[in-house]
Amino acid sequence: MFDFTISPELEDLRRRVAAFVRDEVIPEEPHVNDHDGLPPERLNALRTKAREAGIYAPHMPEEWGGLGLNMRDMCVVFEEAGRSMLGPLAMNCSAPDEGNMHLLEVVASERQKEQYLRPLVDGSIRSCFAMTEPHPGAGADPAMLRTSAERREDTWVINGDKWYISGADGAAFAICMALTPGVGDGVTGQARATMFLVDADNPGMRIVRQIPSLDAGFVGGHCEVAFRDCVVRDDAVLGKAGEGFKYAQVRLAPARLTHCMRWLGVAQRALEVAAEYANERTSFGKRLGEHQMVQAMLADSAMEIHAARLMNWHAAWVLDSGGQARHETSMAKTYVAEMVNRVVDRALQICGSHGVSTDLPLAAFYRNARPFRIYDGPSEVHRMVIARHVLKAAHTEKPAHTHGGEE
Repeated sequence: MFDFTISPELEDLRRRVAAFVRDEVIPEEPHVNDHDGLPPERLNALRTKAREAGIYAPHMPEEWGGLGLNMRDMCVVFEEAGRSMLGPLAMNCSAPDEGNMHLLEVVASERQKEQYLRPLVDGSIRSCFAMTEPHPGAGADPAMLRTSAERREDTWVINGDKWYISGADGAAFAICMALTPGVGDGVTGQARATMFLVDADNPGMRIVRQIPSLDAGFVGGHCEVAFRDCVVRDDAVLGKAGEGFKYAQVRLAPARLTHCMRWLGVAQRALEVAAEYANERTSFGKRLGEHQMVQAMLADSAMEIHAARLMNWHAAWVLDSGGQARHETSMAKTYVAEMVNRVVDRALQICGSHGVSTDLPLAAFYRNARPFRIYDGPSEVHRMVIARHVLKAAHTEKPAHTHGGEE
């Protein structure tokens, strides 16, 4: 049923990605600043090298300039890319663009693909996905969506506020989710919503501010975005009107899993940094790695990384097999998000003051990993969804149980 063999071709690609991250990407990490991320000229140089190395846009079909990997192969490649937080960016497979590319490739019209997808893949533009809203709007519960779009002749007028929209500052366009009551087929039991492609130069869309955030250095920041009488034409509708929630599922499960793939690389590198330090540093007459408490931390991290990797691979297999993998990606997302925080925290503890300093990447990992337990669905919401699945399965299958004694 499952084959854990890595083909020679995939192993060659993995090695090339690992070498690129080690030799080209990690040396650029000191040039990241908290406000703008990596300067554009340095990012463009990295992307040129990624193209030359044949590792650019691994998630996209070959017809769009990518490598055409399936989800299982992406697990291997994205983990290697994720060893540096700049790796996926250099290979143009980072959030939010990677998820938007997938959505556009599946849903967009041919005209929309040429206008938005092609330049997004070639790296000449960036994008953002505008769904999350400030209170009392949509957050973990998309049913609370308040941004609306009203049909007026052959145009739509969008009004609403968005919050924590990653990469919005400098993005060429936004995919905006808005309520469109009474339009389209919708989804049973949900208000109808539509996705709109909104160009950044539209006078009705405005970046209010970059929100000061724990996870700094993200290109384009995390922004408040205001839509005020934002007028778009019919051809700005992504897919069909009224099917926005359905399209959100097209994007969310794969994007949730690719986040897990990238963060697994961070966890693996953090473990290696800690192990190297534990081999070199002496304390109380012996190397740190000889102290049993340090050994326990390293062992726990290694086991959790291995378990997370298997969860990722299984969820990827379900997606490659045509399944929606909502249950599997919810479990993977919850486990990986919490795992990476534990692994980085242990690594920082082992490295002590050196780990707190910016001489090592652990402090940056620590800041950036914490929000992963919130975005793409908080752990608590995923646990609720997982529990509902378990309860439904128990109710449907009704397994026979023996409660003691003889019958």
